[in-house]
Amino acid sequence: MAAGVATWLPFARAAAVGWLPLAKAPMPSAPLERRRRTDEMLVVNVSGRRFQTWKDTLDRYPGTLLGSSEKDFFFSEDTQEYFFDRDADMFRHILNFYRTGKLHYPRQECIAAFDEELAFFGVIPEIIGDCCMEEYRDRKKENAERLAEDGEAGAGGEGASDCPLPPDSTGRQRLWRAFENPHTSTVALVFYYVTGFFIAVSVIANVVETVPCRPPPGQLHETVPCGERFGLAFVCMDTACVLIFTGEYILRLFAAPDRWHFARSVMSIIDVVAILPYYIGLVMPKNEDVSGAFVTLRVFRVFRIFKFSRHSQGLRILGYTLKSCASELGFLLFSLTMAIIIFATVMYYAEKNTEGTNFISIPAAFWYTIVTMTTLG
Repeated sequence: MAAGVATWLPFARAAAVGWLPLAKAPMPSAPLERRRRTDEMLVVNVSGRRFQTWKDTLDRYPGTLLGSSEKDFFFSEDTQEYFFDRDADMFRHILNFYRTGKLHYPRQECIAAFDEELAFFGVIPEIIGDCCMEEYRDRKKENAERLAEDGEAGAGGEGASDCPLPPDSTGRQRLWRAFENPHTSTVALVFYYVTGFFIAVSVIANVVETVPCRPPPGQLHETVPCGERFGLAFVCMDTACVLIFTGEYILRLFAAPDRWHFARSVMSIIDVVAILPYYIGLVMPKNEDVSGAFVTLRVFRVFRIFKFSRHSQGLRILGYTLKSCASELGFLLFSLTMAIIIFATVMYYAEKNTEGTNFISIPAAFWYTIVTMTTLG
């Protein structure tokens, strides 16, 4: 078999390059003259990059800039081409829309800059293809939310921008600028680092007070948490941190352009929840049942770690990312819940008649299913 193939291989190659025609019919003769196009070729120069296209391609969309007579205002008599001082990389996608009738959104480009280019050339974004529309809407929504938050933070010229305040600005405006942009003055920068230091101290103390410590010398007791052995030191440390956080919150509330909006913001609620257990403990009576509930309430002190988001641009970006991906995360949790219910049901009925089984109900099989799916996959 191999020898037969090797014998006919040279003839197959010769037929492929035209040496041995496989068909007896002659090849059609070449056209004597080429038909000329009646269309006109246009040259579009975008910031030094030249694009060539047919006039009929642009005339298909007369409602746009390139498809109407308005493009003649950009025609250069010297170079015999249309010149546009715009983004050449984005124009490639716009020209592709004239050619194919489908508009695509470049994911690597800025959404605001892309909208500006579409508005300049008179192309409406509603004609973006289905393959890119969801990405375009998500980026559009994320950008709008970010601009809205920046606008609310900087309402009345009191935001965190680096532009100088007017000479007639009030002390409240200057105080708000110092909180939102600590680099405007030395005092604001010092307060910024002092607050960050106390946040770190508070979080570390909250962790260290649960570490077991040896009993005092001469006492033969079991180990106790460091928060109980050095109770006075931890109380003094917690008091100092709470006083700093309370003073910061009161000053921010006083200097906020819109106090009601500031009070109901996420960061303001975190500040209140972080310091509220301390003041509740001061007025709480010495009762075992009530003190037990207070110990549970002290878990909210861990929210102080979220105060680091005021001092970290990366954490704020992470928050924006999670907020913009809320729908995707919700779908992921929904899919995980469905899989847990399905597999837990299968495990329950598979082990139902087994003696000594731990899966006595479907909810009892949830834990094994969750651990298996989140660790072993």
